[in-house]
Amino acid sequence: MSDKNLGDMPTEDFRKYGYEVVDWIANYFEHIGEMPVLSQVEPDWLKSQIPTSPPATGEDFGEVLKDVDRLILPAVTHWNHPNFHGLFSTSTSSVGVFGEMFTAAFDMKAMLWRTSPASTELEDVVLDWLRQMMDLPDHFEGIIYDTASVSTMHAIAAAREKANLKVRDLGLTGRDDVPLMRVYCSEHVHSSIDKGVITLGLGLRSLRKIECNDRFEMIPEKLAQAIEEDIANGYLPICVIPTVGTTSTSSVDPVDAIADICEKYSIWLHVDTAYAGSTAIVPEYRHFFKGWERADSIVVNPHKWLFTPFDLSVLYCKDLGVLKEAFSLVAEYLKTSDEQSVKNGMDYGIQLGRRFRALKLWFVIRYFGVEGLVARLREHCRLARLFASWVEESPNFEMLAPVPFALVCFRACPAGVDDLNALNEKIMNDINASGEAYLSHTKLNGKFTLRLSVGSIRVEESHLQKVWDLLNVRLP
Repeated sequence: MSDKNLGDMPTEDFRKYGYEVVDWIANYFEHIGEMPVLSQVEPDWLKSQIPTSPPATGEDFGEVLKDVDRLILPAVTHWNHPNFHGLFSTSTSSVGVFGEMFTAAFDMKAMLWRTSPASTELEDVVLDWLRQMMDLPDHFEGIIYDTASVSTMHAIAAAREKANLKVRDLGLTGRDDVPLMRVYCSEHVHSSIDKGVITLGLGLRSLRKIECNDRFEMIPEKLAQAIEEDIANGYLPICVIPTVGTTSTSSVDPVDAIADICEKYSIWLHVDTAYAGSTAIVPEYRHFFKGWERADSIVVNPHKWLFTPFDLSVLYCKDLGVLKEAFSLVAEYLKTSDEQSVKNGMDYGIQLGRRFRALKLWFVIRYFGVEGLVARLREHCRLARLFASWVEESPNFEMLAPVPFALVCFRACPAGVDDLNALNEKIMNDINASGEAYLSHTKLNGKFTLRLSVGSIRVEESHLQKVWDLLNVRLP
């Protein structure tokens, strides 16, 4: 057996190709604006270009890198593109990429303090930094998961645990002593809430969606009425999930009024601010978060709008011990002599091994500083308001929702067009297919609504002007 079949890549090769990879990424970020935003390949194109069987002998890594350009790059939709305005624009930073490199090199499994002192302790420190930046009370303690879907699922699990139904030990099946549990949210809630109740065995019938007002905000009176009805029917309300920055419109549910209702009925309050939570670091935006300090749990995603590479979602809890009660399970091979004096990440969720995610957020906060991060978020919100002003001033377009953060919901409405839904869908599809920009959509009161999100660390006013020109040239 040759030496090539043993050990890792030689150090000199790793260094050589490492420099090449960093140069490649630097050039990618420098020229990303010249590429089509959405991949232009057809389905199965990439599959058809790759051999169906793995190589029997190792290949030169230089050839592998060439195939990044030849095969991978054409099939990439560029989320970091300054004209990626669909869904919620997210954007990594160069310094965040450095954090991911170290995380991959350490390959740490942050389950026990003993297996990962750096990850365990840095996670506590950096999440407390973020807590301070967002002006949350110091009784909130955080834990990092991958996505908001998983964070929120754990919050609902904590709410279920708090309801004292002994689900951890007895489960839900084969029992006649468990009432229908209710989870409440707005009509415009993220689909992860639906998936969370499915995953936890509560079922979609446990989820009750509350009517919203004309600003797409949950109506507290409707929530209180629903809770009263459910209690009268013998159901058990366990969790209410208002959103600050809803998925369709970035609207803001009235958390403070909802907190009053939760306190009255002793219901777990989970605030979903996965998208907009980052703006709580900006002093003039904190009024949108009034009442969230009363929550039992809060989710915020630095990977959405704090220039941290995907994935990193933070769940803050007023009492993290409830999560531990729900999930802690220490097998014999995981027992350590220090478990009573340290925090073991595995105790707070379904995962055993956990990535060293805190490192990249630490890099981002240290490199940009609070002032730098605040300035970038302010600029994104300014750009969104600027685009909204163009919409408002045009006779051919109309706004369909307020713009509290950096998402603009609007549509084309030129005179003489009978089917505005078809027109707007065609405009969106044409722009997306061109590769010049990427927009997404939702439906509001039956109207096909275009969504323009601002969030790239590389976005400038010229990129918004480009989208505006692309929209206007496609009017009939």
